[in-house]
Amino acid sequence: MSRTPLTTTELEQLLRELPHWTHHEQTLRRELRFVDFVEAFGFMARVALIAEAMGHHPEWSNVWNRVTIELTTHDTGGLSDLDLQLAQRIDALAG
Repeated sequence: MSRTPLTTTELEQLLRELPHWTHHEQTLRRELRFVDFVEAFGFMARVALIAEAMGHHPEWSNVWNRVTIELTTHDTGGLSDLDLQLAQRIDALAG
């Protein structure tokens, strides 16, 4: 998949389209909460399959029922179209 850096206008549009995500220092960040650890870990496993298929992997952590995800494209030094696509797919899984 291509890694096209997002323009300032595209980033502003992205943040309007993805209200659960925040932008901080060239990353997109979202925190999700689940009923318990098993549900949180299951969610991470589903995201992992998508990320692997895209060849674009999140930086994330899991503490019991909480999953924190950060997206950035290191190759471009910031956010790219891959971050947008992965964020959209994560949102679709999260419901």
